[in-house]
This record gives sequence, structure tokens and C-alpha cells, in this order.
Amino acid sequence: MTEKKAVLIMLGPTASGKESASFALAPRLDAEIVSVDSMKIYRGLDIGTAKASQEMREAVAHHCLDLVEPEFADFSVGMYVEAADTAISDIIARGKRPLLSGGTALYYKGLLEGIFDAPPRDLGLREELQTFAREQGNEALYQRLVVLDPVSAEKYHPNDLRRVIRALEVITLTGEPVSKSRRQWSGFHSGGGNFQGELRYNFKMLMLDWERELLYKRIGQRVDIMLEKGLLAEAEDVYKRRAQLARTPLQAVGYKEFFPYFAGQESLEVAVENLKKNTRHLAKSQCTWFRKFPCQRIPLTAELSKDDLLGIIFERMTSQ
Repeated sequence: MTEKKAVLIMLGPTASGKESASFALAPRLDAEIVSVDSMKIYRGLDIGTAKASQEMREAVAHHCLDLVEPEFADFSVGMYVEAADTAISDIIARGKRPLLSGGTALYYKGLLEGIFDAPPRDLGLREELQTFAREQGNEALYQRLVVLDPVSAEKYHPNDLRRVIRALEVITLTGEPVSKSRRQWSGFHSGGGNFQGELRYNFKMLMLDWERELLYKRIGQRVDIMLEKGLLAEAEDVYKRRAQLARTPLQAVGYKEFFPYFAGQESLEVAVENLKKNTRHLAKSQCTWFRKFPCQRIPLTAELSKDDLLGIIFERMTSQ
């Protein structure tokens, strides 16, 4: 059997310092960084996503950044996994270590567990299902899913047409419910935080775990720094191009909070406070996900210096 490739993983919620720690440690680990972030794949969305600067990328190689234009609407987990697999293989082939860093839990799941082989979109079938929903109502379409795939139906709201239609599309094209297919990559055990099934990589996973109030303070400080770097202008560019951009970047924390300000509906101060609030909510959600992962948690306090933290991470990353 071929031995699985080994990767290092640096987890943490937004503003936890995982990217800066990864950047600082990469030379000591003889590593290159693989981004695991669903927003950093978009070109031109730099400040609002806290993307590594050009200077950082010249100092340490970064992968899986700027993969597509923000107009691209169909970027999938599978596309990310393909890009990350390629980067990891290339890094290892050159005798380096892959150091994964980012906050998108679904990308980690896809990369480590694998993804189900879903059929491509069928535009004709989608139009037929959308027409049925318009004429008969969302509930009537949802009831079709209840009959064909009750497991998936339990997870979706009748008005979540995008997911309901996709689930009906999959079962129509393959003859199997999407819930059955997705068992191939549902290995994270929500209770114990363990993996089930065959994993695609060997890995060592660490998580930066800040006290809640300290993390929220860091979030506020990071938003202020982003504004100093030009976040408002970047957000305004997204707002002006909103009719052309894909749905995902338009929903990203860091941009949408400014849309009411640009529309003259609220003050800049309110927009900034909403950004800080939504970033706190995002961090809380990420922490909930990551605490289910089989990772070594590193509790962080204000008393722990950066050098001491880097020493701890390096020791744990390199220990047997």
C-alpha cells in the first residue's frame, strides 16, 4: 500500500493569529502554506479576507489563494480539494512540508475525508424544478423531496430552494438520494470529535484557543487595522460590482456590512460595529466546528508571549 502523505494543520477562528503563526514558523518547519479558506480563493478580495500580502508570499510560498475571479459562481468543495491535493503533492515532491492554515471547516472535511462524486448540474432539469416551484409552490416541491429523500428533507427548509432543487437533481440523475452519497464524507463524529472511515492524509492538527473576551478584543483591533489598510474602498468596489459577482463573495463577512452605508441607509459607525459583531459570530461558529475536530488545543492568554507561543507550536508540530 502507498503510504499516506502527511500534513500539518494550524486551526483557529478568525483573528486568532493562525496565519501569522504559520508564516512565522514555516521557515523553521521547512514548510509551505496551503490556505484553507473559502474567501481567499477570490482574486482582488484581499483586505477583507486578511489575505497574505505579496511580501509574505515572496518570503514563504502560499498555495490555494486567488484561484478564481469573484464573478465565478460555481466554485465547489471538490474544486478546492483538487487544487489543495495538487499543491500538497507538489510541496512534498520538493522535500517540503505542507502546512495547512485557514478557517473553512467544510474544506478540511473534504480534503481529509474525501467528497462524494456528485453529478454535474443539469440546467434543463433545474429549470423544470424551478417552474414547478413557481407554479405549485415551494412546499409542493419540498414534498417531492420528502418522498424521495426524507433524510435530506429533514435538513432543509421548504423555502431553501437551492438545496431542495439540488437534492432532487441528484436523485433524478443518479437514482440515489444525496443523503446516501454524502455518507462517504460524514466522518466527523459530532459528539466525540473523532474521524470515522478511511482518511486521505496523515495529519497533526493544532488549534489556537483564545479566551472569548481576548478573541473578541483581537477581532475589534483587526477590523480597525483593515479599515486603515483600505477596507472601505475594497468593500465599495464589491458593492459597485454586486450585479456581476457570485453570491458567495457578496455574503462574505467584511463586505456586506458596508452595503447599507453605501446605499445611504445607515452610518459608517453602524456598519463598522455590524462588521465587528458579525465577525464575532463567525468566530464563535468556527470555534464550535473546530472543537469537534481531533486537534490539540493550545489555550491562549494575554500573558503568553508570541515567542513562547511559537515555541509551543513548533514543539508540538515536530514531536512524534
